[in-house]
Parts: sequence; C-alpha cells; structure tokens
Amino acid sequence: MRTNHKTLFPFILTIGTLLFLTLLSACTNDIKDVNRIVSQSQYQEEKALNVEIIYSDSAEVKVRIYSPVMIRYSDKGASYDEFPEGLKVEFLSPSKKVTSWLVADYALRKDKEKKIFVERNVVLYNKKDDKLETDELVWDEEAEEVYTSRPVKISQPTKGDTSFGYGFKADQEFSRFEIKRKFSAIKNVDELVSDLEN
Repeated sequence: MRTNHKTLFPFILTIGTLLFLTLLSACTNDIKDVNRIVSQSQYQEEKALNVEIIYSDSAEVKVRIYSPVMIRYSDKGASYDEFPEGLKVEFLSPSKKVTSWLVADYALRKDKEKKIFVERNVVLYNKKDDKLETDELVWDEEAEEVYTSRPVKISQPTKGDTSFGYGFKADQEFSRFEIKRKFSAIKNVDELVSDLEN
C-alpha cells in the first residue's frame, strides 16, 4: 500500500542533539538494536505532544495513530519516529469503521522501511473481540500485516478458545492469522517468555 500521512501537531517543537552511529542504515528487525542505534545517534530531534497521525491512500483514510508523545530523529534524509509513552493504532475499513486496534507501551517507526516496531504490553484486538497479547510486534505498513517471532496468547471469546505459541502473522485487520508453533498447554505470556529464554 502506498500511503501518504499527515501529522496533526498540537505540540511544542524542541530541537536537541544526540550521538549518531553509521549503523543507522543497516537493516534490523530487533527492536533492542534499533533502540541502541537511536540512543547513540546524533540526530536532530523534534518532539510533538498529543499527536494524531492519519495514513491515507487515494484520499481514503486507512489508519489513525494516537500518542501522547512522539519524537522524530532525523539526519541526512533518514528519520525515526519514537513513541516513548506508547501509542494506539486504529485500522479502518473503506466505510471508515475501525476493524482492529493495536496498543503498546513503546513504539519506534523506521521511516525508510515503513515499519513500526512495538513492544511492552502489546495487545491487538479485532471487531470480533479476538485479542492477541505479546511482548513485541512488527507492523509492516506496505504489506498491511503484523508479525512476531515472540511468544503469543490469542483469546477468541466467540469460539471459547485460547491459543498459545511462538511466532504469529496476520493481516492488519486481524481477520486471518497463523501461529507458527502452537502449544496446547495453558500458559500465560510470561511463562512462555520464561520457557523461551531457558
């Protein structure tokens, strides 16, 4: 999907400086690596408060993002958007109805890759009240899908079913999904993380 996005800024801009690594252009999907790069980077910084970002395609609104704080780091044409206090993403149907929601305590968008990496208390809902819980998730804006290799818990109240596993992939509407390695045992996400790390 080719997207245009407009940011509505009821905010105060501040310009600051951080340290920069040439690793910025390297591709990585590990959010810890991304955080390390940003924390050691020498970027121009713009801070926006109470942000609403609208993604549209052919004048049709597809996605809305809300966040209390967004920090944009930019240097030599490269940029990152950091959401240190988390965000909420709404995915919309052509009739402008919300089909799914994504919330997380932290997020970082890599502008060049058109991907948002979210972590900490990540929850994805759909209009059927299905709920995904995990600790990391990637939203690929162009492919219009979300995925993770981390432990997941999926609750489907209309089916009376709860699934656990490692690895997940779905369309951004969360109407179709796949769990890579499924577990039948009842475990919570913290237990799955502990199993994976041991």
